This record gives sequence, structure tokens and C-alpha cells, in this order.
Amino acid sequence: MKKSKKPVFSRILRYTKPCAALLAPAVISAVISVVLSLYTPILVGNGIDYIIGKNNVDFQGVKRYVVMILITVVLSALFNWVMSYCTYKITYRAVSDMRKELYAKLNRLPLGYIDSTAHGDIISRMSVDIEQVSDGMLQSFSQFLTGIVTIFGTIVFMLRINVKIALVVIFITPLSLFVAAAITKLCHDKFREQSAIRGELGGCIEELVGGQKVVKAFAYEDRAQARFEEINGRLLKCGIMAQFYSALTNPCTRFVNNIVYTAAGVFGAISVISGAPGAMSVGQIATFLSYANQYTKPFNEITGVITELQAALASAARVFAVLDEAEEIPEKQPPAEAYPDGTVEIENVSFSYKPEQKLLENVNLSVKPGQRIAIVGPTGCGKTTLINLLMRFYDVKSGVIRAGGNDIRDMRRSELRRMYGMVLQDTWIFTGTIRENIAYGRPDATDEEIIEAAKMCHCHSFIKRMPQGYDTVVSEEGGRLSQGQKQLLCIARVMLTNPPMLILDEATSSIDTRTELKIQSAFARLMKGKTSFIIAHRLSTIRDADVILVMKDGNIIEQGNHRALLEKGGFYANLYNSQFEQA
Repeated sequence: MKKSKKPVFSRILRYTKPCAALLAPAVISAVISVVLSLYTPILVGNGIDYIIGKNNVDFQGVKRYVVMILITVVLSALFNWVMSYCTYKITYRAVSDMRKELYAKLNRLPLGYIDSTAHGDIISRMSVDIEQVSDGMLQSFSQFLTGIVTIFGTIVFMLRINVKIALVVIFITPLSLFVAAAITKLCHDKFREQSAIRGELGGCIEELVGGQKVVKAFAYEDRAQARFEEINGRLLKCGIMAQFYSALTNPCTRFVNNIVYTAAGVFGAISVISGAPGAMSVGQIATFLSYANQYTKPFNEITGVITELQAALASAARVFAVLDEAEEIPEKQPPAEAYPDGTVEIENVSFSYKPEQKLLENVNLSVKPGQRIAIVGPTGCGKTTLINLLMRFYDVKSGVIRAGGNDIRDMRRSELRRMYGMVLQDTWIFTGTIRENIAYGRPDATDEEIIEAAKMCHCHSFIKRMPQGYDTVVSEEGGRLSQGQKQLLCIARVMLTNPPMLILDEATSSIDTRTELKIQSAFARLMKGKTSFIIAHRLSTIRDADVILVMKDGNIIEQGNHRALLEKGGFYANLYNSQFEQA
């Protein structure tokens, strides 16, 4: 995972541009709210000066200022709400756009990235990390906006009351910024490390929960617990250190701010006691102390959000790392006749997932329309890899694959893949109704077409026995369907699309023998006139194939029909006879 070289914070700000129109009302509301809140101490101080002494109180004057204070406080709260609404809308829109861009990016990334990255870590970036960015932005926007206005506003009001004491306050306060900056450097690295470990933990949980049956079958519970606790322990230590460093910020800045407040009180009291011309009144010192407190408060609040902001920046860096990944090779505009007609040609194709580990070497194949091509061979010989190249899940390192006489790299991936109907050994059912699952490739299919496809795959009967029939909600993790029933639905999904070419990768591996015979007959009807690629380990199921490709160590070592390969007495014959003997 490569790191972004662009400044993280400036990239976050780019997402606020669509709501830039809300920034002006947010700033104006913040200014009005802060000015009103700063005007309140003046009203309080003036009201105090009407309390001249015992039995000498101007109640009418006090009452007038109490009413003015109430109006000021209400208006300040109202404008503060407007500011909060604007900043919240900016933040949530920005985070929504970021999440949308991240998901769109995942759709453009090569499968090699998805295969090599823990799925739980990807999920963590889309959910936890983006939420962390949201929390940091929410606090930062409102605190920085009101804080800056408050700092400058209080300076102006304090200078109007007493210049000397105001300068004392202004010169002492920056110490808190130096303290906060020093601590920020310590906690930034810890929050970045914390985000990385959190993603690792998410990947571990996704793996162990998804494979819970395997964990229990192999009595791996204790080792799984130990693995989880090891990662969780590292997250605990890192989290404690990150919070420890960030927790130092607020007390340290408060200590400096309390010195400021004390200095303002002492110098103000000396001014009142001196009775010199231009000396402060009791009401003015009360007002000044209120301003001194309000002046230091934004520094506490701003440093207080450093924890959230540092965590948000670290999380945003993880999101941007995905956004900066290299995408699939850009698609070219397809030629006018770029759609496959069933002809497939593979010329001198070589491919490997890792440069140091060779897999396919100089593979050549010519397939005519309507032919059934069976691919057999030992595990790891490159059968599924060849299918991945045909579908352009991966691009060839050298050589060329043509469909309909056109290089598939010159075709749109979506159009190429629409030409294939693919049934894999690994089933996939998304959360939705059975009807929606079957119509996944053809959302506009009629109920009659869906039911016909289900009947062809012999799954209509068990669907009718479900609580709501075709409207029953199922999912990959749910227990409503057996593995075999899921595979039948996947086959029905392909039956409904009726593509010109088929890829069957152990398509009946989870189906009982009796149902498999019926499915084979349905496949025979479906494959009629279509180019079909069939991967099978049970060689008895591919005896009717037009061409059988025998692969070993990434090469096609034998090629021919079933009878010819048996007569040859080579690798295929030995493989077939060994299965027959085992049977």
C-alpha cells in the first residue's frame, strides 16, 4: 500500500467545495454568535456597576441589563445553531462524497489489488476510517471557526478596556500553542500506527468470522483467540500511548491559560485599588476577567480537538492510499465489430501473478464458434488463471487473446464480460429476494422468464417450498439455503442471461449426483451453439467435449478429444484411468 505524497489536510478540504456556498453563512453566523457572546460580559459589567453598595442598588438599571443579556444570549445561541447546521452539512456531504469516490475507485482497481489485500482492511477503510474523518472534521470546523473569531474579538474588547493588561494576556497565551505543537508531534505517529493496526484487526475478524466453520472443524479456537488477542493487545498499547500523548495537551494548555487568568486578575485588582485616573471599575475588571477566560477558552478547545484531528488525518491518509492506487489499464474505444462471435484465439500468452513465479508460458489455442473446450490438469497448473485472462480479470503480460478477431484489450471490459456466462465453484448470493438473485444479470426479466430459468436448473421446486417463494429474502451468510441450492441459483442466473459464451468452473461440485445429471442435460441445451469453456476435476463429465486441453505447470501439454487422448496413452489417459480405478 503506497502512501500519498499530497498533503492530507488540503485533500480533505477539496471535498468541501460542493458545499462552499454554505461556508459564508457559517462564517457570518459564527461571527455574529461570538460577537453577541462577547458583548454579554460588557452588559454584565455595566449591570454590576449599578449595584453601588448596600441599600444602594439601581434596580431599574439592573433590570434593563438583565433583559438585554437574555436577548443577547438567545440570539447568540440561534446563530450558533445556524453555524452548526452549515458546518454539519458541509462535513457530511464531504464524507459522503469521499465514501462514494472510494467505492467507485474499488470498482476500477484491478482484481490483483483486491486479491492481495485483506477484505476486512478494505471494509475498515470504507467504514471506520471515513467515520473517523467525519468526527475530526465536525469538531475541527466548528471549533476552529468559533475559536478564531473569539480570539480576535476578545483581543479587541480587552484592548478597549485596558491596553496594558490586554498586552500581558496576549503575550503569555502563545506559550500554550508551543506546548500543543510539541505534543502534537508525539501523538501524530501513534494515531497513524493505531489506524493501521485497526485495519489489521478488521481483516483478522473478517477472516475468522467468515471461516468460523473451518476454525471449529480444526479445533483452531484457542489459536484464533491468541491471534486476535495479539493484534488487539498491540492496538490497546498503541491506543493508550496515543491517548496519553493527546491527553497531555489539554492540561498543559489549561495550566498556561490559568496563569493568564491569574495575571489578568492580579493586574486588574492593582488597577482598581490604585484609584489612579483611568483605573478600572469593579464592573470593568469583572468584564475583563470574563474576556480573559473567553480568550483562553478557544486555545483549550482547539488543542482539545487535536486528538480527533490527528486520528482523522491518519485515517484519511489510509483512505487516500487506496485512492492513489494504480487503476486498471484504461479502456479503449471498441472497434465497430469488437463483439465476440464465439471465436477465441490465444497466441503466445504468458502470465504470472508475481514476476519471480512463472505460471503460464507461451500458451496457444484456437477455438471455433460453438466448440466445447474442457480444461483439465492438476491443482495449480493454471486452469483458473486462463479463465481469468479470458474474462480480463487480469491482463496478459505478453501475447494476445482475441475474441471475434479483436484483441480483448481493445474492448470494453463490461461488453466483453457480458458475452460470457460464468458459473464458479464458489457461489455468491447477495442479500435480497430469490427473484432478485436470479435476475442479477437481467433486472428487466419477466417473472415467467425467471421461473423458466429456475425450472431448467431444477430449483423451482425448493423455491416454492420457501416461506415467501421467489420473494423469500436470502443471503450468502444466511442459513436458508444449502450450498447446493446456492449453486443451483447461480446456474439459474446464467441460464436467464443466455450469453453467447459460457465458462463453467466446477459448476456442479456442490450438487448431488442425481441432480447433477439433470443439470448436465440443462447445460447441454444451454451450450448448444455456444462456445463453452469447462473446468472439471471429474473427467467423466467432460467426455463429450470437442477439445480437451490438458495443462501442467502452466503449459498445454496435450490437446484433443476424449477418445484420441485415451488412445495416445499420455498424461490425460493416466489421469482418467486413475480416477476410474479410484471409483
